[in-house]
Amino acid sequence: MSDGEYERALEYATTAMEMMRRAGIPPRPQCYEVWFTYASGVSEKLNERLNALMQDGKMPTLEQVMDVYREFLSSSDLEHRLSAVSAEMNSKITAVNRMMSEALDTAAHYSGELESATGSLEVELDTDTLRTLASGLLNETRRMQETNRKLEGKLEESKNDISLLQKDLDDARRASLVDPLTKVANRKGFDDRLMQEIRAAAEQDRALSLAILDIDHFKRFNDTFGHQTGDQVLRLVAMTVKSSIKGNDFVARYGGEEFAAILPHTSLDGAKAVAENIRKAVHAKQLLKRSTNENLGRLTISIGVAQWRGGEDSSRLIERADECLYGAKRAGRNRVVAEDDPTRFNEQVA
Repeated sequence: MSDGEYERALEYATTAMEMMRRAGIPPRPQCYEVWFTYASGVSEKLNERLNALMQDGKMPTLEQVMDVYREFLSSSDLEHRLSAVSAEMNSKITAVNRMMSEALDTAAHYSGELESATGSLEVELDTDTLRTLASGLLNETRRMQETNRKLEGKLEESKNDISLLQKDLDDARRASLVDPLTKVANRKGFDDRLMQEIRAAAEQDRALSLAILDIDHFKRFNDTFGHQTGDQVLRLVAMTVKSSIKGNDFVARYGGEEFAAILPHTSLDGAKAVAENIRKAVHAKQLLKRSTNENLGRLTISIGVAQWRGGEDSSRLIERADECLYGAKRAGRNRVVAEDDPTRFNEQVA
């Protein structure tokens, strides 16, 4: 864990303990998880529920916090959805296997009838016997045709059902990679994509850079204007970052008030230029409070930039970008610091 990740986790933990103290709630693991998740801002719906419970300065009771835990953390909607789709998929596959088994039994019976008829034809038969034999074979053939027709219909129906289930499964997988608040990729989506891009960069010997962005003084802003406005800020920054990148570039909510931009085919100099454009674009936005149309001023962000080095894994690249981000914070915020900046480890000047 890098220093930056440790400091963030410590901030979330401190906020969680303070919220439990204010509410007079015992520090049970479930309560701590609720408030830690709230502080990190990774669950939009959980934050909305707690914000509603805290209207007019009230604090939620222990029972209300446990209700939030059971609803949002003990078992997620996504897990239920994946489990339901998986169960339905297994049911369809079992039904197809059963149909195939029945069809094989019918085919085996038909094969036996043909063998029996072949044996009968090897001896001289009278007209009536031949007619009876032919009638029996015709009936068996019709039975086989009907079985095949029903099987084809059921298989086509099952094929359509499984295709729909596959689409549901794909949708659920995609949803598991998206942050519900900002509609950009979440941390899991970021981790998966970064590993893919590192593999591609290694195989094709191409450049790859990473920028990690943090909203300056977000906690102070959140405490001053409220969590709903804080959520509005997160959505605004996500939209601005997304509109400032292009091509195969990839943006994700890295955690809390932090975002990350993966920049394939981009050298360190190119990544610094992209990061500076993002910083300027965010700073150019005028933030208005939706409920009152009050002008809340401008946002600033700090950005750390690093370029992937051949042979290193994703954690080391993230760590170096994170070090640069905190170098930008120490240098006074609202700036871009890259790994080739000799001042990135300086102490804060003011």
